[in-house]
Amino acid sequence: MSRRHRRVMSEMNVVPYIDVMLVLLVIFMVTAPIMKAGVEVDAPDAQAEPLTADNQQEPLTISVNKNGQFFLDDGSEVAATDITRYVSGQLDPQGERPIYVRADGSVEYRYLMNAMVAVQQAGAKKIGLMADPAPSNQP
Repeated sequence: MSRRHRRVMSEMNVVPYIDVMLVLLVIFMVTAPIMKAGVEVDAPDAQAEPLTADNQQEPLTISVNKNGQFFLDDGSEVAATDITRYVSGQLDPQGERPIYVRADGSVEYRYLMNAMVAVQQAGAKKIGLMADPAPSNQP
């Protein structure tokens, strides 16, 4: 009786791991643009045209929630007294970097004005207010 002796394969099959890695890569590539950093603000609707950037600088956004708390682009909270110092550190020497203030629709006017004044005192020359696009009435 002759028996065939099979050799044990000591190599790891990495094909399933590569498949899983590629699927995860596709999932992250699809979901990354959907994820939005920052604080949740229910901005008012407006029928305004979107602004176009005339320079290549990324705008800085200051958000104000309905409780009057101020937040930076990354979602971290900042005190009202520190906004001027933070914004002045982020501006170029000419103050040409656009600054957008994004406020909740129910925020008290004084909180919005505090943010605007702090940004202006920092030396910003381009300050804008952000709003959500108004819903269209077309069927």
